[in-house]
Amino acid sequence: MPKSQIPVLKKNRPKGNTSRKIVIILLLLFIVLLAVLFFRSSMSRISAIEITGNVYTATSELLEKSGLKEGEQFFGTSTAEVIERLKTIKAISTVTVDKQFPGIIHIKVQEYATVAYELGSDGTLKAILASGTSLTVPATIGVAVEKPILTQWKDDDPLKAKLSQALAKIPNELTTDISEIIPNPTPSFPDQIRMYTKSQFEVITTVSLLSDKVEYLNQVIETERPGKITMLEADTYVPFIPDDPEDDAEPGASP
Repeated sequence: MPKSQIPVLKKNRPKGNTSRKIVIILLLLFIVLLAVLFFRSSMSRISAIEITGNVYTATSELLEKSGLKEGEQFFGTSTAEVIERLKTIKAISTVTVDKQFPGIIHIKVQEYATVAYELGSDGTLKAILASGTSLTVPATIGVAVEKPILTQWKDDDPLKAKLSQALAKIPNELTTDISEIIPNPTPSFPDQIRMYTKSQFEVITTVSLLSDKVEYLNQVIETERPGKITMLEADTYVPFIPDDPEDDAEPGASP
């Protein structure tokens, strides 16, 4: 007799795996739905842009350069991109961007230090920054009286930027007596300048030597009478009023 074949029974699949897959699919759909609703809501958009730290640069200029606008996507622009855009402004030294959810972006800028001032051709007062940038001083801002005034300088003179960089390296206490700086180039010293001080000294030096010679300048100012100081390859001092030999004579001595 032929053997009868017993049919193989199918294994029952655990219902737990199917339920778990359904839960995962539903959870993913829920997350996608929340994401869609979030990015379409006002919470995902920029509600306020705050800019602080700027003195000479207009807030409107910084806002335009940042590329940010209220109502745009909060996560649409990276912090690094905003910083990179703002640092293209020559007056700006450092930038920090702080995103505060929901919707607030705080931008803090720091401009280069003011090293001097100059009068524009239209009579407006301009601040010269350490970067060499010249910006109009708003009427609401006070002027630092210890900074020198640049006169007779052309706007496109490359020495002005080098002078600004040199002044930025000198401590404030060593430049407080300098009242005016004028270009005074010669064939031997193309970057020569003439300076006048509040203590009535006239100073001849060069842009490249200024930072190294300024300590000698202050030593002479503190110990000598007003005169002409030359600080080039050699340092010399000549008083405007020569010493009177009679002043050095002893009392009662015959002439």
